[in-house]
Amino acid sequence: MRSLLVDLTPVRTNPAFRRLWLGLSVANLGAQLTVVAVGLQVYALTGSTLAVGVLGIAALLPLIVFGLYGGAIVDHYDRRTVALVASVVSWVAVLGLVAQAAVGNEHVGLLYALVAVQSAAGAVNAPARSAIIPRLLEPRLMPAANALQTMGWNVALTLGPLTGALLVAGIGYVWAYAVDAVLFTFALTALLRLPPVPPEPSAHRRARLGLGSVVDGLRYLGTQPNVRMTFLVDIVAMVTAMPRVLFPAVGVLYLGGGETTTGVLTAAIALGGIVAGLFSGGLARVRWQGRIIVGAITAWGVSIVAFGVVLVVAGPTTPDGLLPVALALAVATLALAGASDAVSSVFRQTILQTATPDDMRGRLQGVFVVVVAGGPRLGELALGALSTRVGEGGAAVIGGVVCVVLLWVLVRSQRAFWHYDARHPTP
Repeated sequence: MRSLLVDLTPVRTNPAFRRLWLGLSVANLGAQLTVVAVGLQVYALTGSTLAVGVLGIAALLPLIVFGLYGGAIVDHYDRRTVALVASVVSWVAVLGLVAQAAVGNEHVGLLYALVAVQSAAGAVNAPARSAIIPRLLEPRLMPAANALQTMGWNVALTLGPLTGALLVAGIGYVWAYAVDAVLFTFALTALLRLPPVPPEPSAHRRARLGLGSVVDGLRYLGTQPNVRMTFLVDIVAMVTAMPRVLFPAVGVLYLGGGETTTGVLTAAIALGGIVAGLFSGGLARVRWQGRIIVGAITAWGVSIVAFGVVLVVAGPTTPDGLLPVALALAVATLALAGASDAVSSVFRQTILQTATPDDMRGRLQGVFVVVVAGGPRLGELALGALSTRVGEGGAAVIGGVVCVVLLWVLVRSQRAFWHYDARHPTP
């Protein structure tokens, strides 16, 4: 049983990684808190759901631009310095949120601008941190380290929104943002205590940083089949079968419970990821990591199909009260989906960090940030459009089936990924 529990070797044996993991986990909790608080403030100022939706655009565009270019910066300069500068910018943006709430700001444009600054800084910070970790740990410890990071992220995703809503309702926006500002200092402290992490010497690095460096990274990605597949399979999973956009309608039309049901379904995916993290001890010993990714994404697609079947059976009857049995089945299917996604994430990140040469890690981590952020949003658009034709249940079933079919078409066309050997990592 002990061998199945989360492997704590990286945090036990490496103080630098321990501080970084704890600091980022605490900071992520604050970041999720702020996501909810900003959304609530925008709605309070405008009374418009569309205005809240624009927050997503304000965050996505800087993330795409700075994710790609930020990765090139990471490959040219000391990664600790890059992460520190980006973190300070993000922290200043949070302090800006505190200040605007304190003075009673009524201009929603200021909130959009601060969210955009946060997103841009985060898009540089994320690849810098991810490129630092392989320099702190041995390759054999990377699956365990990524399992710990995935678990910390899912804990933040579960507790952060609830904490944010309670703080806003109880003591107001100023203190909600102030809590995030305090929690963010844990990440800053962890970065300050790291040693310098300059990129390793490379004969292929451009003398001057520019768009050409970004293009070099994308060109490299196009020539490395195993690393490329980690992106492609994730795009397939997220674009075809990301169910979150269906949850508001499910709470009204299928399961009852309204907003409460929407929150429960959203939390179920994150809770599945937490459970997978708690029992991730065996992942550190996996050799054929490509097969595990394929199996995990297959399980993701099947779980979304099962979720859709629950909705189809329940039917869009607009129940007056909650349907507890149907809700329990829906939560179970989504928790399995969340656990599957967590396992896939651990090994996709591990392959990216261990098979990619150091001088390309920043740029490919930048692409990873863009894919992870953009894929689910495209998926929500796709399933949302499909649901208008076949209903929410039918959209989930079709999306899950398409996910599994496209995944295996990719695997059949790139058999080397199925045989990826963690003992001999090749990009």
